[in-house]
Amino acid sequence: MTPLNPTTVYDLGTMEYQRAWDIQRDLVQQRIEGAIGDTLLLLEHPHVYTLGRRGTMDDVLMSAEALAKAGVAVHEVDRGGEVTYHGPGQLVGYPILNLREIGGPVRYVRELESALIDALATYGIDARTVEGLPGVWLGDGPEQRKIAAIGVRVSRGVSSHGFALNVSTDLSYFQHILACGIPGLNVSSMEQELGQDVNAGVVRQAVVAALETRLGLATHWAEKIEAQNLLRQVSMP
Repeated sequence: MTPLNPTTVYDLGTMEYQRAWDIQRDLVQQRIEGAIGDTLLLLEHPHVYTLGRRGTMDDVLMSAEALAKAGVAVHEVDRGGEVTYHGPGQLVGYPILNLREIGGPVRYVRELESALIDALATYGIDARTVEGLPGVWLGDGPEQRKIAAIGVRVSRGVSSHGFALNVSTDLSYFQHILACGIPGLNVSSMEQELGQDVNAGVVRQAVVAALETRLGLATHWAEKIEAQNLLRQVSMP
């Protein structure tokens, strides 16, 4: 596959969901206008439930009071899918890419899934896709469990939102939502599967390497000062 325009990777650390969403929307507009090239944001969020276009507040099984007490935010967002959880120990990736050069949205989602499967394979974790269920899964039958979620939006050929891979995530937060609209959905994490600590930085490297191969990206990791400049340049809400 011929490499696309260079893709800048920003490791933004931990960031509130609303701030990250604002940054995405700003970057999408810049990408549509051709002011920037392809971009990949990597980060973690504080505890938050997000409802995609098919999700409703009925999918959140906690009262407003309980959510406030637990310190969990809720956002209704413009990606596909239902409700999911983001929080510490989860690698979230927001690719801002021109999908016309990748082959369109359907191929893009399939390649995102494949890249995460490839990255997990480097740890000896045998992951797969499930027909009709976006994301990345482990096991079969009653043992089937989800380890990564995918939900995207495409605006004028440019992607936003993306994927969330459970690395060392506290999985108990999934018990309080109808995750992905599936009653009794089982979830897992890399650390749960491996039974040991996992270096989050190494996981980031593995995921980016897999995305490079699957999507034909030529990546450049932004320096800390570049990330700081990005945050200053993107308008605040």
